[in-house]
Amino acid sequence: MQCSTKITTILAIALIAMMSATTSFAIEKRSYSDFGDLENGKKIFNDGKGDVPACTGCHGPTGLGEDSMGTPRLASQGFNFLLKQLEDYASDKRTDTTMFIMNVNAKGLSPQDRRDVAAYAASLDFPMTGSDLNALEELGQKKGVRYLGKSLAQYGAPERGIPACHSCHGYNGRGAFPIYPRLTGQKYVYLVTQLKQWRDGTRKNDSMGQMRKVAVNLTDDDIMNLATFFTSTSETTLGNSRVPPQY
Repeated sequence: MQCSTKITTILAIALIAMMSATTSFAIEKRSYSDFGDLENGKKIFNDGKGDVPACTGCHGPTGLGEDSMGTPRLASQGFNFLLKQLEDYASDKRTDTTMFIMNVNAKGLSPQDRRDVAAYAASLDFPMTGSDLNALEELGQKKGVRYLGKSLAQYGAPERGIPACHSCHGYNGRGAFPIYPRLTGQKYVYLVTQLKQWRDGTRKNDSMGQMRKVAVNLTDDDIMNLATFFTSTSETTLGNSRVPPQY
């Protein structure tokens, strides 16, 4: 009887493992070309289209963003999230505070162009390296305290109405697509700027107003601490290097 139970348990575990492997393969074999024309997206990203300049001019040749310009990393961000931002810029639901540059650019692209650019940017696969905080500090940029940012990201501060960032954005902010973007490896300056804009209400295209409700309770120190943690953290652990496939 005991032997039979062990065999049943082993077979059940094997079946679950087979099902997991099959499911994983089914998800991972999906291509970003399912979402848009990658060649057209690449051309617009690198060369622009009409009056719309190349994305590389502000976001860098590999889409990793530029602290000096306050632009975000686009590479490996979720397709659906990137597309939503482009659509929100095009419809003025989100406002680019740098001379409306993104609003003008998004409006200059067709709906299909916006899909293609979002698909191409999402397909760019580079290590989750964020900002060089020491270099930024030398330039006069104040940085936060990493362990305090990590604590706030993992556990929040319920007594101040701040939930854990991980509860929506996933482990170390690696993203919970299609709604919640990747924060891991995002540029420090961009993270600080966006959290402050969520806090003061100048950015308001969040789903159900979630970010505004959270950010209103963040201090300047909280914001710098979180940005310091997310720009310098990893999306995996030493014990598990696999990142769930997301889009």
